[in-house]
Amino acid sequence: MKIVAVNASPRRGWNTDTLVKEAARGAKDNGAEVIFFDLYRLEKFTGCISCFGCKREGHRGTCVCRDGLAPVLDAIDSCDALIIGTPNYLGNISAACRALYERLIFRNLTYRTDRRCYNEPKTPVLFIMTSNCAEDYYDQIGYTDMLNGYVNSLNTFVGNTSVLISGDTLQVRDYSQYDWTMFDPAHKQDRHDEVFPQDCQKAYDAGCRLAQGQF
Repeated sequence: MKIVAVNASPRRGWNTDTLVKEAARGAKDNGAEVIFFDLYRLEKFTGCISCFGCKREGHRGTCVCRDGLAPVLDAIDSCDALIIGTPNYLGNISAACRALYERLIFRNLTYRTDRRCYNEPKTPVLFIMTSNCAEDYYDQIGYTDMLNGYVNSLNTFVGNTSVLISGDTLQVRDYSQYDWTMFDPAHKQDRHDEVFPQDCQKAYDAGCRLAQGQF
């Protein structure tokens, strides 16, 4: 079993990075080979440039743009499962995650009436999202609809996708350095100490299931 794990957060060592690595650890502990990518530390890359090279004979289903994201897409081509983790920035996935998403989805879109997707067989996906916002508010502020849109596309063009949300996360170590009045630093720290470890366990368990083929 080969699994690709992608951290789409610029903050190394924080919430998203930690959860992706916990999922990767669970996969490794169950015998999987894991290839890890940190999107914000790759060579320069962009989202889809709409060149349509992936629709031409000889390259169908393959992104022909050879920039810093190419090694990630190449690794995904030969993996058995995929882990993607992103923070929620302004009610959406991170810019780096969006670039990966565009390149991953569009190359598999056929624009044919008889066959919708080039990608066969499908690759199961664990999609991790972290956010300052608590998960309880996702429905009322549109985050659930946003997530469902991404999951529906991933289901169709990549593979069966499961979601892990870690909300109400700790943003910084010292809130006193910032002129923020919306947050209770003690609550944030307590949640990080008490609940975030449970989210880490959920990520680890999800990684175990991926490695065991329990999609």
